Amino acid sequence: MSKRDYYEILGLERDASKDDIKKAYRKLARKYHPDVNKSPEAEEKFKEVKEAYEILNNDQKRAQYDQFGHAGTGSQGFGGGAGDFSGFGDIFDMFFGGGARRDPNAPQQGADLQYTMTLTFEEAIFGKETEISIPKEESCETCHGSGAKPGTKPKTCNHCHGSGQLNTEQNTPFGRVVNRRACHYCQGTGKIIPDKCTTCGGTGRVKKHAKIKVSIPAGINEGQQIRVSGKGEAGVNGGPPGDLFVVVSVKDHEFFTREGDHIFLELPITFAQAALGDEIEVPTVHGKVMFKIPPGTQTGKTFRLRGKGAPNVRGYGQGDQHVKVRVVTPTKLTSRQKEILKEFNEIADNDPLSTEEDSFFKRFKKAFKGE
Repeated sequence: MSKRDYYEILGLERDASKDDIKKAYRKLARKYHPDVNKSPEAEEKFKEVKEAYEILNNDQKRAQYDQFGHAGTGSQGFGGGAGDFSGFGDIFDMFFGGGARRDPNAPQQGADLQYTMTLTFEEAIFGKETEISIPKEESCETCHGSGAKPGTKPKTCNHCHGSGQLNTEQNTPFGRVVNRRACHYCQGTGKIIPDKCTTCGGTGRVKKHAKIKVSIPAGINEGQQIRVSGKGEAGVNGGPPGDLFVVVSVKDHEFFTREGDHIFLELPITFAQAALGDEIEVPTVHGKVMFKIPPGTQTGKTFRLRGKGAPNVRGYGQGDQHVKVRVVTPTKLTSRQKEILKEFNEIADNDPLSTEEDSFFKRFKKAFKGE
């Protein structure tokens, strides 16, 4: 069975340009690709279109075909031979968006930036408005990002013809392989800048310290991050800027700890307060509150203060504060105090009282009671 004429398959005249060939191929490949067209004959038509494109898009193969017809191509059907891998890039370009990524002059979004912000325990609870300074690349104001000296323009690279890529062919035992690499003459940009901007050195970008206002929401916690849209690196070729991600690190508090929206406090009380009960001031991040310690409270007993924790960062209510009582053994006693405790011990038939020093009680009183 004789093969159809390749120009006829693509619907082209014999003097068609490379651009005409590529446009016709992409149109027909999209029409007959098996993933798009489910008709029984679509797969064969797709193979036929691809084979015609592989011959006519290659200058050497096209010259052989124009002179000798199918006899000059050595074609063996789809793929142009057992191991000819050229042309696959166009299929991926078309159906998976590769074309836009390969184009060195296509707009590209700028890179995202990350900044770690350290907050005090209270700042994380209540939030804050602040301003940070970060180093970032921005579009050069002198050349407006072109990289060229004002009054001049970049030129299309005459080695890759603006594609940013160079193709090299290599014959292997498996057939001919086409390798596509970034053009080293223009570093893959597709453009040469004869007269570079003196401000940016031809890169089109300059390093600056940008001041950015950041709103820290109340209730944010360790490791959480805030996204500041459009405050990352500048885009390339007119693309949008990236985003800034502010990652939060929270300093430890000397007395408070936090789990989610709940705050925990270990509260030192005296032996007498635990035994007899008392009404005492309990510190919270929202201020001091009065709380009744019931008589006979044991060390390790936990009480809850509703609504005295951290606000939920998403606005879902308020956490609680959990107060764990710690009975502190006195270390310095007067003679009268010792006499009373010894008498109490004899009456209670308990073990001798511990005299182990504990500075926690003193530090706690100093921090919250001004002693």
